[in-house]
Amino acid sequence: MESTPTKHTFTHYLFFWAGQLFSLLGSSIIRFAIFWWINIETLNPIIVSIALFLGSLPMVIIPPLVGVFIDRWNRKITIAIVDSLQAFITFLIFLFFITGIANVWLIITMNIFRGICQAIHFPTVNAIIPLMIPKKHLSRMNAINYLFTGVMQIIGPAVGAILLTFFEIEQILWIDIFTFFIAIVPLIFVVIPSISPNSQQTERTSFFKDFKYSLNILKKVRSFLILIIFISVINLLNMPFNTQMALFVVLNHSGGKLDYGLILSFFQIGIVVGAIIASTKKHWKHKELIILYSVFIGIGGYLITTLAPKGFFLLMGIGSLIHASMIPIANTMFLTILQTKVPPETQGRVFSIVASIAAAVTPLGMLISGPLAVIFGIPILFIIVLYLQFVSVVITWYFTDLKKIIHEESRIEKIEKEEEIRLRPEQIEL
Repeated sequence: MESTPTKHTFTHYLFFWAGQLFSLLGSSIIRFAIFWWINIETLNPIIVSIALFLGSLPMVIIPPLVGVFIDRWNRKITIAIVDSLQAFITFLIFLFFITGIANVWLIITMNIFRGICQAIHFPTVNAIIPLMIPKKHLSRMNAINYLFTGVMQIIGPAVGAILLTFFEIEQILWIDIFTFFIAIVPLIFVVIPSISPNSQQTERTSFFKDFKYSLNILKKVRSFLILIIFISVINLLNMPFNTQMALFVVLNHSGGKLDYGLILSFFQIGIVVGAIIASTKKHWKHKELIILYSVFIGIGGYLITTLAPKGFFLLMGIGSLIHASMIPIANTMFLTILQTKVPPETQGRVFSIVASIAAAVTPLGMLISGPLAVIFGIPILFIIVLYLQFVSVVITWYFTDLKKIIHEESRIEKIEKEEEIRLRPEQIEL
């Protein structure tokens, strides 16, 4: 079945989405519990870093390998399989704990398998959005999704921390299995439109042919390729903040866990605030320009955090909030550009490639942030990466075709609007 998104398919998507939010909450709680257990079990920052590094690899490696198949497979069945596998892996971890054979490296390995499931799940779910949501609602739905995802990511660690004070980790693991059953019920009943073989224009093409075809599609969407490179650079330059902020609080501001927790809380609140802002309008004009503005304001936020006087943790939190509030806005614009300019029958592949490119900078940033912090000192490193982000914004605006593309799109929109106004009297006469 292949159809244009309607109010009916939108309703089905909302039912499916609600179940996925419960699953996300369960995964967030379990992720916190597992990594907290690794911290307490090892008390070794190197092993913890390795665990984080290995946990990020599936999102880099897996999406481009499976993306071409997502467009061939039944997406509903794919989601059901990977969700079931993740719940089964969690159950295995539970068995390891109750039998006493759990050790750090075994749990890290199992967590990698959980990451593989999530790396397949993410592009598959995103690829069905434009099939079920009318185009005019895409920007708002992406922003609302960001809002509720941010809420789940705030609630998850908090719930995980509370539960760990009362229960053992093997008992908490059951939450992931419980939320899986909540998520699978809507998935069983919703109807997810499929892409017909004709619209895919596929005989049984090879994996590498499909992969190359997806890259060619990205090249054709001129602004999109520029933005992928730009956002990947910004993500890389943000990694020192993600990896060194705790030490920055402790070493440079003589802070503790509560102070660091305050800054993290402000960051998550910023994510929610940004998602609310992005959801206030159904249609945003000049999305590429909004992305650049968002990054520029985000630079200012982290500059406040970096230059805050010693011990002014509230001011540091406010800077973190400003930065974080720009993330949902930029990502919502980016995702909407993809969903509106890339053909639906290829979005599984394209989503996978984009997710892989965006995630590829994460392990690289983790590896280089530590040595650079030792060489320059954390505050100087923060200032350097913020300056490089500012340079990236300038280069993207003045030395690429992005400005020209935005002007062309504005001119086309103006012509279309004038044509619509010109035709209105004729339509009334008729």
